[in-house]
Amino acid sequence: MSGSSPAARLQRLFEGHRLTPTQRRIAHCMVRRAADAPFLSSVELAELAGVSQPSVTRFAVALGFDGYPALRRHLREVAPADAEQEDAGETYNEYQQAVRAEIENLQHLSDLLADPGPVERAGRLLAGSRPLPVLGLRVASSQARGFGYFAAKVHPDVRVLDEGGSMLLDRIDSARRAGATALMCFALPRHPKECVEALAYAGEQGFTVVTVADSAFAPVAKHSDLLLPAAIGSGLSFDTVCAPMLLGRVLLEAMCDELPDAQARLEEFDVRAVARGLFVE
Repeated sequence: MSGSSPAARLQRLFEGHRLTPTQRRIAHCMVRRAADAPFLSSVELAELAGVSQPSVTRFAVALGFDGYPALRRHLREVAPADAEQEDAGETYNEYQQAVRAEIENLQHLSDLLADPGPVERAGRLLAGSRPLPVLGLRVASSQARGFGYFAAKVHPDVRVLDEGGSMLLDRIDSARRAGATALMCFALPRHPKECVEALAYAGEQGFTVVTVADSAFAPVAKHSDLLLPAAIGSGLSFDTVCAPMLLGRVLLEAMCDELPDAQARLEEFDVRAVARGLFVE
């Protein structure tokens, strides 16, 4: 996406704002109609996006404007410069923009990992906890399950906590009584209240909390002893989480480095897998 194209300017305007699915629908519509966006009325934009007119007003307020007229004035002010440079570089559609945004997130993660100290510390904490509870609720549940699946190949006792409800704190208590010292958490927006409460409770029970979150300023930050940020993409209707997933794999690698029998356990699994014919060759 050309950095000066209308679509690029709009994309940058939307980045960094926590938008609802309806508001993202409006944003996507504006990106697709970037050249026309500064001249659309709120009613016209609502019809194009398939939402209500009040939703367009709330969208503008969410971006920091007093209302939709203020947003449209802003777009008209920058439109001439955009129009002059639109043909100067390559343009990308909304799907390509989402991919390129994730590439930027991964590059940022790479820059953060130039200092391996925090990840190495996390690896030691996770490897030393018996059992190892791994928390992830709602959208973060898939990250917790994925981490737990691989961690169980090298760690003797992994307990995935991917459901909320009244039993969640019971399971945290159970892990603590069994000897757990650290808790691994994946926390992604929109951040469930239960997740914040669970981390606060874990801290009260003496856990050292290691958290992968979308930002160092996420709601879970104050309840995390070691927070590792990994940005998410918000260019589509639903967040893309390539960087948090990759950071989870990096943490697994760091944990393996701290488990002396990790390689032996992996090799043992491979032998059993062949004997059982688990995978298609």
